[in-house]
Amino acid sequence: MSNIFNRDIYHDIIESMTAALDAKDIYTAGHSTRVGNMAHKLGEFLGIKYEKLEILHISGHLHDIGKIGVPDNVLNKTGKLDLEEWELMKKHPEIGYNILSKVKSLEDISQIVLHHHEKWNGEGYPAGLKKEEIPMCSRIISVCDSIDAMRSDRPYRKLISDRDCRGEIIKNSGIMYDPNIVDCIIENWDRIVVVHYPMDVQY
Repeated sequence: MSNIFNRDIYHDIIESMTAALDAKDIYTAGHSTRVGNMAHKLGEFLGIKYEKLEILHISGHLHDIGKIGVPDNVLNKTGKLDLEEWELMKKHPEIGYNILSKVKSLEDISQIVLHHHEKWNGEGYPAGLKKEEIPMCSRIISVCDSIDAMRSDRPYRKLISDRDCRGEIIKNSGIMYDPNIVDCIIENWDRIVVVHYPMDVQY
C-alpha cells in the first residue's frame, strides 16, 4: 500500500509541474500531456516495458519543463523568434535537466529531457549527439513532440493536416528521427497519433 501511495503522490507532483508550465506557456497547454501519452503508446509498440516505459511516460510529460526558465516575451511571442531569442529558447532542455537532476530519483528522466532535441544526424542540441548516442527515450519523445507541434495551432502558424504531418515525419526519417521509430509510428499511426486529435481535422 505504501509503494502505491508514494507512486500516486509522485505522479501528482509531476502533474503539478506540467500544470505550472501550461500556466506559463498559454499556447502549448496540454502539449506535454499529449506528448507523454503518445510516447507511452509508441513505447509499448516498440516493446518497452515496466519501469523503462514508466520513465518514458513521465519524461514525455516533463520534456518541456525547462521552458519555465525561458523569458515570457520569448515563450509567448506571436511572431518568429530572432536569433537571440532562439538561442534563449534552445536553453530549455538544459534548464529542464538542471531542475530535474537535483532530485536523485529523477536522474534518468533528467538525461532524457536534456537530449530530446538531439537529431539522428547529429545536428540537434544541446550536445550534438547522433544516432544511438541519443537516449532511446529521447528519440521517441522527439518524434512525438514534433507531431504534436505540427498538429496543434501555434501563435506563429496554424496546424497542418494529418496527411502532411505523416509526410513530414517520413521525410525526416534518418535526418531528425530514428528510422526504426519512424517505421513503428507510421505503421501504427491511427492507434498512436490519430486518437489524440479531433476527427474533423484528420484530412
